[in-house]
Amino acid sequence: MHEVWKWANLTLAFVMELVALAALALWGWKTAEATPVKFVLAVGAPVLAALAWGLFAAPNATFDHPLLAVVTKVVVFGGAAVGLWAASYRTAAVVFVAVLVGNLLAIRIGHMTS
Repeated sequence: MHEVWKWANLTLAFVMELVALAALALWGWKTAEATPVKFVLAVGAPVLAALAWGLFAAPNATFDHPLLAVVTKVVVFGGAAVGLWAASYRTAAVVFVAVLVGNLLAIRIGHMTS
């Protein structure tokens, strides 16, 4: 049962990463007035976040440094939550943060008990 719990939480963590990218895209689309700027922000924000994630926060990150990983995760997840809030999806922002915190706690507790 412990393995199922572990993999369920890791899967949820990956889903939260994808949701963060989608939230950044949504923010980019809702923020700008002009259509070309909408496209640049809606594509650029998640691409930059994914690039930073791959460089600093992924399990096989190019630059494997714990502080850089934490900062990247805070910026990406925090940016996604703030982006949802700024785009007037306040309930989604609160739910995103609540699920994220719950998932991080479950993963941390799972590492402590294994």
